[in-house]
Amino acid sequence: MTLKNFLLDIVIFITALIAFEPRLTGISLHEWLSLALGIVLLVHLLWHWDWVINVGKRYFQRLFHLSRFKFVIDLLLLIAFVLVMLSGILISRSLLPLVGIQTNHHSIWTRIHSLASDLTFLLMAVHLGLNWDWIVCVFKRYVWKPLWSGGTTLSNVTKAASEACQQAAEGSLRR
Repeated sequence: MTLKNFLLDIVIFITALIAFEPRLTGISLHEWLSLALGIVLLVHLLWHWDWVINVGKRYFQRLFHLSRFKFVIDLLLLIAFVLVMLSGILISRSLLPLVGIQTNHHSIWTRIHSLASDLTFLLMAVHLGLNWDWIVCVFKRYVWKPLWSGGTTLSNVTKAASEACQQAAEGSLRR
């Protein structure tokens, strides 16, 4: 599951970077990429649903710990992204016209979409920073070690290092 999480996170990160700049892709591709990103983020949330439930249950047990802060950041990220998606749909120039719905591109939703996008990008950076130890661990396990292991296969490296990244991911629950 760790490798799947890592690959999904890379897809999310690259897609988000591309989708966050509509001048790079054009409006149509921006909207389709954003829709795909929403679906991929839903999969990401479902894969981590146990963490959400566990931290949610333990949220009020201690005054402060890292998992509580991560939970708040992730919740704010979810709210900001939902606002980006909702406002994006309401100002759509490509998706909704396909089904015969015309939208007002100069409404307050355009400004909300821009502000929510900026907030989402900021929160995504904080989320990335809070999970940096896991990212480095998984990168070392699946990319760095296989490249420099001198003939060791990916499966051998994976088996040898299987607990290190799991401990990094679970460590946030204990902090």
